[in-house]
Amino acid sequence: MSEAGGGRGCGSSVPQRAPWSLVAATAAFCLVSATSVWTAGAAPMSREERQKLGNQVLEMFDHAYGNYMEHAYPADELMPLTCRGRVRGQEPSRGDVDDALGKFSLTLIDSLDTLVVLNKTKEFEDAVRKVLSDVNLDNDVVVSVFETNIRVLGGLLGGHSLAIMLKEKGEYMQWYNDELLQMAKQLGYKLLPAFNTTSGLPYPRINLKFGIRKPEARTGTETDTCTACAGTLILEFAALSRFTGATIFEEYARKALDFLWEKRQRSSNLVGVTINIHTGDWVRKDSGVGAGIDSYYEYLLKAYVLLGDDSFLERFNTHYDAIMRYISQPPLLLDVHIHKPMLNARTWMDALLAFFPGLQVLKGDIRPAIETHEMLYQVIKKHNFLPEAFTTDFRVHWAQHPLRPEFAESTYFLYKATGDPYYLEVGKTLIENLNKYARVPCGFAAMKDVRTGSHEDRMDSFFLAEMFKYLYLLFADKEDIIFDIEDYIFTTEAHLLPLWLSTTNQSISKKNTTSEYTELDDSNFDWTCPNTQILFPNDPLYAQSIREPLKNVVDKSCPRGIIRVREESFRSGAKPPLRARDFMATNPEHLEILKKMGVSLIHLKDGRVQLVQHAIQAASSIDAEDGLRFMQEMIELSSQQQKEQQLPPRAVQIVSHPFFGRVVLTAGPAQFGLDLSKHKETRGFVASSKPYNGCSELTNPEAVMGKIALIQRGQCMFAEKARNIQNAGAIGGIVIDDNEGSSSDTAPLFQMAGDGKDTDDIKIPMLFLFSKEGSIILDAIREYEEVEVLLSDKAKDRDPEMENEEPPSSENDSQNQSAEQIAPTSQEVDLVDQESPEESSLNSQPESLPPADTDNAASVSPSEQIPDPMENHETMSLDGECTDLDNQLQEQSETEEDSNPNVSWGKKVQPIDSILADWNEDIEAFEMMEKDEL
Repeated sequence: MSEAGGGRGCGSSVPQRAPWSLVAATAAFCLVSATSVWTAGAAPMSREERQKLGNQVLEMFDHAYGNYMEHAYPADELMPLTCRGRVRGQEPSRGDVDDALGKFSLTLIDSLDTLVVLNKTKEFEDAVRKVLSDVNLDNDVVVSVFETNIRVLGGLLGGHSLAIMLKEKGEYMQWYNDELLQMAKQLGYKLLPAFNTTSGLPYPRINLKFGIRKPEARTGTETDTCTACAGTLILEFAALSRFTGATIFEEYARKALDFLWEKRQRSSNLVGVTINIHTGDWVRKDSGVGAGIDSYYEYLLKAYVLLGDDSFLERFNTHYDAIMRYISQPPLLLDVHIHKPMLNARTWMDALLAFFPGLQVLKGDIRPAIETHEMLYQVIKKHNFLPEAFTTDFRVHWAQHPLRPEFAESTYFLYKATGDPYYLEVGKTLIENLNKYARVPCGFAAMKDVRTGSHEDRMDSFFLAEMFKYLYLLFADKEDIIFDIEDYIFTTEAHLLPLWLSTTNQSISKKNTTSEYTELDDSNFDWTCPNTQILFPNDPLYAQSIREPLKNVVDKSCPRGIIRVREESFRSGAKPPLRARDFMATNPEHLEILKKMGVSLIHLKDGRVQLVQHAIQAASSIDAEDGLRFMQEMIELSSQQQKEQQLPPRAVQIVSHPFFGRVVLTAGPAQFGLDLSKHKETRGFVASSKPYNGCSELTNPEAVMGKIALIQRGQCMFAEKARNIQNAGAIGGIVIDDNEGSSSDTAPLFQMAGDGKDTDDIKIPMLFLFSKEGSIILDAIREYEEVEVLLSDKAKDRDPEMENEEPPSSENDSQNQSAEQIAPTSQEVDLVDQESPEESSLNSQPESLPPADTDNAASVSPSEQIPDPMENHETMSLDGECTDLDNQLQEQSETEEDSNPNVSWGKKVQPIDSILADWNEDIEAFEMMEKDEL
């Protein structure tokens, strides 16, 4: 989500409509044109190969866009696994994720300017006509102000910008008369009531039809919003004002930015993640460059580029200095506390920070951009995609990947800045991974778990708005694009706004409102257009020399977490602070160090060890900070161990024609039978058992002999089903949930337990699918009859040659596995005594489990307990060692209800903020830190 690689070469002329101040504003532009003429180290990619890859991007876009238009339009988004549209209220709620959906054909609007960038002008003209004739912005639905602004308002403005460009060229859009702009203005007025707060910060949500606070609106009671949500409005709102002459939009967006600037933490010059929209108090006081803050920083710099207001540049430079001083720990970017910026707020990073190297290119700070980008690329090479969050030792923290474009964005800008063909190879890898792992017959499916390769039934609109745009531009020559992209700036959603807006309708005062501006140390701040001879000092291998030390950073086995330690801790003769993973409760020296840090050790009756920390009892303020850091490490270590005790999800991959491994379903494992993580996967054709519940001897053993049996959940124990199908000759079993409509998207997976007896006699693998995932297999059987699947611990690489072959026959290609070849395995799980059997949650969310039936299951009992923090101290239990987090489970997405009384929105589910759940321990630790003055 960064600036378009446009602009003028350093010292070249600027369009008449652009102010001379804009010459200094286009840092990335000068950088791009001045440096893209040389190559650095890697072998140059031929024009033929670049054209081939560009054409491949075009084909991929056609596959995604064409399937959306065929199977989903006019719905907001495509569900690529089930080949239908996602309509708000007709699918189970996904919580906040659904706030982007407003029943306004989101994907079509978000894709408008992508069509022009990809030279699909005829399709663009058709798409604009559809938007004008079909899209309604007056729907009774509550939407996110932030998402609606960047996706819909930005999409309409980007479409308008390129529509008037095409009209001026004289071939297309001759009928166009600013209709998209009028729609954008209508939407802008619908969003304005959200700003009706004393602070000027907008409410996070608004009803498109009824606005805020009305009984019909069902919104307006929120008190908090994220910094990015309030600070990512200025480009779209200012552009709307400049296009229409209605100054109110730019005024409101500026007021929100001014308030955020005034509320920054003055000593650190950082902002928090969440702020109270009425009082201006920081609710979440951790600070980083990822989720919740990211595009706030981006829009400060781009507002200067687009609008030419020096105050935006000064604010950005002040924040950037703080980021590089506290958050940047090359190659990592770690969150810190705004009041104690030398303390890390967590030991993991989220995927959204992948945009930051691209923003650093725009700023002209290339070295850290190269370092962070290379670190992210190493993570991608390990997992095929960038996980939603990963730890400082590069292990999966949250395993989802919704096809985010931020890494592709930074790759594009780094290539434009360096001209290094290495980044073309990076882009080629992205294309290959998307086609190999995410492509499905009806589009591209998000990854539910990058470790297993399982899919999620979603294809977000930003995938078409951004991913294909950046990938195409990466490989395109100037003549491949029908307009001069250097005349535009990219919004955070990659929508294009013309730079000439800087001199249009300038009714907003450009008075420098930046107060208490901090003088900066970085001499680069004196140059908005960096001298490339200094950035690349006569060394064609500059970028490669920066990347080289990071090549193996991810592959190291269980490396130490890269946690900042205050420089004061390394005073002459002083030892480094005690680390949580090194602590031994029987070591007298360690106990003495704990005492010095204000940490007490208590032996509980159940044999556990509890730690209590009183900062005021520490020997010094530095020792107190070391103690807080030690406690936080212990909390994360304990939380990590709880997750590691659970079994990871498994994968069911459809490998027969026409799927060829492209559809991967998330499956729950069993505590009995063949352990797929230790043995070869099982492959075979599927067949339904009779009786379907599998609770008695099968009446169709000839149908399931040598195949994978499908069984319905219910009426007997899981182990009993497994024995019955095994006796009939099945080589594996898939239990499909009998709760119609259940899905792994909205319910936590669980592991199937035995029946309380010895289950060593069960030799075949058993997996569990929720109803929605199971129906995909059942639908495939109805349509294609012969369906072959692969049961494994994670999805296997697809064989491209299979797609050119005839569909295999079940007689020849089923892989029968005899009992002699399968070694019996058992899974050790801690059990909790229960009066009635329940499923064992893989996601530690028992409150959202589906109703239990007579299938027996066990609940995993965490071996360590983290007590709630007391008012003046932190407590926790511990037991730590360095283990592989590749088996760690991700948190499930939260579910949330839409309370419209007039519409049937499906079953209501209690919201669970799964993303913030992993942050709670961090936040609580720092709340304690503020109460104990150091």
